[in-house]
Order: sequence, then C-alpha cells, then structure tokens
Amino acid sequence: MRSLGSELRIGLISNPHGSRAELLRWVLHALEQPADPNESYVDLFSRFQSVLLSEYAAGRSVVLIFDEAQNLSAEALEELRMFININSGKDEVLQLVLIGQPELRDMLTQPGLEQLAQRVIARYHLGPLSREESAQYVAHRLAVAGPAGVAAGATPFDPAALATLHKLAGGVPRRINLLADRALLGAYAQG
Repeated sequence: MRSLGSELRIGLISNPHGSRAELLRWVLHALEQPADPNESYVDLFSRFQSVLLSEYAAGRSVVLIFDEAQNLSAEALEELRMFININSGKDEVLQLVLIGQPELRDMLTQPGLEQLAQRVIARYHLGPLSREESAQYVAHRLAVAGPAGVAAGATPFDPAALATLHKLAGGVPRRINLLADRALLGAYAQG
C-alpha cells in the first residue's frame, strides 16, 4: 500500500462486521473521517459520498480494501454493491478490493448477491503452495520478521522439517505461519 501513488486514497478495513451503518462507520474511520455513533445511516452515507466526490475533485480515486471479507454478512455485501453505484459516468470514484478465505467465493455465488458478483471485474484465488514454494515462503517470512543478522534464505528448519511443515499445512500460508511459529516456540521452550 505504501508503494501506491498519490492519485489513490486507500482505506483498509480489517475484519469488518456489523450492520449497514456500522459498515459505513468502519469505512469512514478507514478514510480518517469522523463517524459519531448517534449519526443516522443517511448522514453517514451522505458524508461518505461527499468524501468520494471531494477526492475525485482533487484527482484521486478511493480504494477500499476489505480484509477478511468472508466475515461480511449478505446485507453488508449488498451495501458494498450500493457503494459502487456512486460511480457515475466514465470515471470510477470508488474501487473495492475484497480479500478473504474461500468462503467469500462461496458467498458471492449465493442467490441475492448476483448483482455484486456481476460487478466483480477480477478474481484471484491463491491455491496451496508447492513444497518448494512453502520452503521459500518460510525463508522469506523469517527474513522479513525474524531476528536481525540472519542470512537471506537461512532457516532453522532442516529440509525434512520443511517437508513435514508443508505436508501438515497442506501448502496453505496461514497454516504454515501457525505451524512454523509453534515449532519455533516449542524448540525455544526446549532450549
């Protein structure tokens, strides 16, 4: 997100949940806008629309990124579709990025959400990593988040441990993180 240009205004909403008005509060908060708990839905939506138009007038598009979007209710997903309706003419003032687990893909196929699914212009599904990719992933995560001074590509896991880690995690990055973390903690506890 830090590498994106100044022509975009980014709002990151992590693990969103709640009613339509609560969703708008999450969005306004992500865009650094006040959202009083006593404000009506109409007032919140009006402010949101004003922010979008003001950003557009300044030459910027707004991108809202919803992480863990599988936690959104069908009502909230329908609300997102309504957000897209703010776009008018040839220019898009708002783009939505939904990031979620496979359950999100399943939700978008439900009856009642067809109109939102039809507006999805790009989809990407990250499948399980191969054994080699899993080993590279562990090395990368340790290089980024591990202790300083560790050589690039170095890992405390021997090849057999990496193979077992891949097998147990099924190549799923989130599971790899969890299992590797627990293995490192266990090794630390045992000295």
